Amino acid sequence: MSATIDPMVEIPGRPLRERVSAEEWDVRVDLAAAYRLVAHYGWDDLIFTHISARVPGPEHHFLINPYGMMFEEITASSLVKVDLDGKIVEPTPYFVNPAGFTIHSAVHAAREDAHCVMHLHTIAGVAVSAQKEGLLPLNQTAMILEGSIAFHDYEGVALDLDERPRLVADLGDKDVMLLRNHGTLTVGKTVRAAFLNMYFFERACATQVASLAGNREINWPTDDVRALVRRQANYGRGALDDLAWKPLLRMLDRKEATFRD
Repeated sequence: MSATIDPMVEIPGRPLRERVSAEEWDVRVDLAAAYRLVAHYGWDDLIFTHISARVPGPEHHFLINPYGMMFEEITASSLVKVDLDGKIVEPTPYFVNPAGFTIHSAVHAAREDAHCVMHLHTIAGVAVSAQKEGLLPLNQTAMILEGSIAFHDYEGVALDLDERPRLVADLGDKDVMLLRNHGTLTVGKTVRAAFLNMYFFERACATQVASLAGNREINWPTDDVRALVRRQANYGRGALDDLAWKPLLRMLDRKEATFRD
């Protein structure tokens, strides 16, 4: 176990990109980009919280961040490959926090479609998670998510494996979850889908906190309008994920393209 972490360290031999499949490398690049985007939007929490993604193939291996590295430092090569128990399965100069994979492993194991799992502790997300009503239909973004949010009660720091069945049962088939008094969680068939789910979720939470802080009477949308927005939200979502992801990658490339290393 290394006492220090350098995001550019490579183990001896061929570069990692030459030792993994093209499909795995693509997932690594997207996952590293998601970490950088979380840092860009100010959603990170020092070295804590995680985003994990499944490696293509039958092995049920996953990629997750090295423990002790800031999200703005994550690169495609520095991501660590682990199994469902959080054990490292490929040589790496880095190490992981197995406890940090507790929530992720439960979701990955239970949901074949959950190829990416994001869990954050943002100020707005945690604030809404502490409010009894959860996310309120105060704005368009929140109305899009209405009815599609799962809830899981706080049971302490996620170290106890016994919590996993309850968390999975609470999540069910939903892609967005509010972890009471804790934070936010989203899943997706791809990294970009999970990220866009989180972007909309976090934006709705931030808007709610700002709206309630204004100390003015709330203009509540009608039930008919809320139902209409929920129906409209289903139109062309997969294409929207791709359409939004490409300019996000271009932004990262302009800012600092080292996430691709």
